[in-house]
Amino acid sequence: MIIAARWRMTAENPASPHIAPNSPTMIFQFTSRRALICSLICTLGTVTAHSAFAQSQQPQTATPQGQEFEEEIIIPQRYANNPNVDAFINDMVARYDFDANSLHALFTNVSYSATVVKLVLLSPTPAAKNWKAYQARFIEPVRINAGVKFWCANQATLQRASAQFGVPPEVIVGIIGVETIYGKYMGNFRALDALTTLTFDYPNTPNRAERMATFRKNLEDLLVWTRDSQIDPTTVLGSYTGAIGIPQFLPSSIVKYAVDFDGNNRIDLRYSPADAIGSVANYLKQNGWETGRPVVWRIAGDEGSQGIAQAADGSPELHWSLAQLTKAGMMLNEPGLNVDAEAPTPLTVVDLPTPGMATQYGLGLKNFYVLTRYNRSFFYALAVYQLGEAVKARMQAGTQ
Repeated sequence: MIIAARWRMTAENPASPHIAPNSPTMIFQFTSRRALICSLICTLGTVTAHSAFAQSQQPQTATPQGQEFEEEIIIPQRYANNPNVDAFINDMVARYDFDANSLHALFTNVSYSATVVKLVLLSPTPAAKNWKAYQARFIEPVRINAGVKFWCANQATLQRASAQFGVPPEVIVGIIGVETIYGKYMGNFRALDALTTLTFDYPNTPNRAERMATFRKNLEDLLVWTRDSQIDPTTVLGSYTGAIGIPQFLPSSIVKYAVDFDGNNRIDLRYSPADAIGSVANYLKQNGWETGRPVVWRIAGDEGSQGIAQAADGSPELHWSLAQLTKAGMMLNEPGLNVDAEAPTPLTVVDLPTPGMATQYGLGLKNFYVLTRYNRSFFYALAVYQLGEAVKARMQAGTQ
């Protein structure tokens, strides 16, 4: 048994891994003075961001926000001469034309991670959901400042992704900020160890078979992706569930959604901000992002509207229409919204509980639902939206 130090990412799975109408491409119009100010901000931000990104590839020495220190307990060579692993290898040879001897040699050096198994288990006494605490963790100065630097350093790439995929820059910036603080904390569990452990030694839970199948598919895709990209799979680090890189894509998402956005003929979500930006935008587009449409609408604060909102069932699926809710008496706090024109719009009621406080409610539109495809959590989707909006506000303030 070996004990190794690991940072574990607590941001990736907040529950268990919202936007006003905007033009899909954000265009800044400057006077000469404003342009000078913004240029200075972005120039300084670019230098700092490139430096910060380079530093982020080195081992971290202080506990970052949204992370926790974890000593990883591993058992080497558990998967050597393992009949289940041998059957998996035979399947990979048959389906993907792998070399059997190479895979046997590879799995001889894969370790079982007891820490990964512990982390995927839900706490027997989970803490009450707390939106205010969650919001304060992600919508705060460190991430906002880092987001401004990231936006400035990658402004042309963000605009290109927005034009190509129809996703606003602030949404892309929000996701990457919530996931890894713009590549600063990408996890340092070996993805091969984590996914092998969860494929063959998932803990005994009611959904064990389903989860093992999911992780097996991701293990397959990790091996295919690294082979095709000429990457040593033992060097790929990520979260304890195998999420990888700046945007924390699982291998199956890398295979399905990742794109080469820097034009170097390879996809690298670990060290290429351009590939990360393009891949996040493509992921959202492929999952149904509606260009130019809102993410959330605000519900009026009157007692009747708030009472109707209590019908929220925690599901991100869009099973209400605006017409149904307004017919029941709900009013919105959205000046200028044409309620009649939007009557057929499908919605979900978003509930944001905080212990000791009245639950906050909102209405999630299709784009809110799309954000929950990245992480099935109301808290996550709204934090992504709010962080992106906060960074955009800071960018716009630099032009005032």
